[in-house]
Amino acid sequence: MSESALRDVLAPHVTKGPVPGAVGLVARGDRAEVVAVGHADAEGTTPLARDSIFRIASVTKPVTAAAVMILVDEGRLALDAPIGHWLPELAAPDVVRDPAGPLEDVVPAARPITVEDLLTFRAGWGFPSDFSLPAVQPVFALMDPHAPQRLPEPDTWLAALGRVPLLHQPGEGWLYNTCSDIQGVLVSRVTGQSLPEFFAERIFEPLGMRDTGFEVPAAHRSRFTSSYVPTAEGGAERVDTPDGQWSSLPAFPSGAGGLVSTVDDWWAFARMLLDGGGSVLSAEAVRLMTTDHLSAAQRAESELFTLGAGWGFGGSVDVERRDPWNVPGRYGWVGGTGTAAHLTPSTGVVTILLTQLALSGPSPLPPIMRDFWAYAA
Repeated sequence: MSESALRDVLAPHVTKGPVPGAVGLVARGDRAEVVAVGHADAEGTTPLARDSIFRIASVTKPVTAAAVMILVDEGRLALDAPIGHWLPELAAPDVVRDPAGPLEDVVPAARPITVEDLLTFRAGWGFPSDFSLPAVQPVFALMDPHAPQRLPEPDTWLAALGRVPLLHQPGEGWLYNTCSDIQGVLVSRVTGQSLPEFFAERIFEPLGMRDTGFEVPAAHRSRFTSSYVPTAEGGAERVDTPDGQWSSLPAFPSGAGGLVSTVDDWWAFARMLLDGGGSVLSAEAVRLMTTDHLSAAQRAESELFTLGAGWGFGGSVDVERRDPWNVPGRYGWVGGTGTAAHLTPSTGVVTILLTQLALSGPSPLPPIMRDFWAYAA
């Protein structure tokens, strides 16, 4: 395998469009193939480079889970602890009697939501495969992956979520996304620090992740990409520029999808996990993060998002060899802005793909992503 071979995999997707560009990394141990193809914008004015900065969207989730596990390691949180002690807005939620029924027809939660419920995405808030359910609609209003500046500050956000009934009883069903945002607020409440401050102090600075954060300083914006969504005609429509939504800290730093990063920064995070946590996490915290916690029924219900994989803390965990790249134990996740990052503890392989073209939905995954994984496998 060589960088020229990796370039041959990625370049056709950029040449034929609509992907403006891509940076891919395939690493084994300390050796990495890294290729940048295309441009930071669809106009082709700025070539992509290894240190180009991308909106990584849901590839934020493993970082947020790691932040929670730092607090578990320190004894400031316990996995079985009810979250209501720190998040009283969520201490006594209601649950819709029927997921397809009206929001007003509710029963009390059978038990409190725990920290582990948040980490495994089984708290009761989030997205099922059926986005039309009444209890899902208010949750959509509390996220915007392309416009983080639109959301209110955490206390207001959490109060709004607390007024939305759960779709399932705590612990019963896997639902996507929202639990990572709750985790971010939890970290801030427990520590008394903002999420950007805690991430920087406890994760980014120790790992040398210099270009990862919730904003891009003016001095770094020449390396920041524009962001695009697919159009019905097969093209790409720009939805954000380097001087746009990430030019200042948002009021609500999204633990679900608010970070920007580079391939080398996320590789540093992956190496920390492969190293058993290094100076950031305990080996037991890493084991819990990278272990599937779902039942077979919960995996089946999450198929639209996880494509047969299970769920650890902050990312999916492969449990079967469905495709060539599905190695049991492979951990990581995909970001809706067109990114993906995974590590395989059994082989030490890390794969990171960063593009600027958003996914059209949870599945199917874009051809560039599947071709990249096939190459790495």
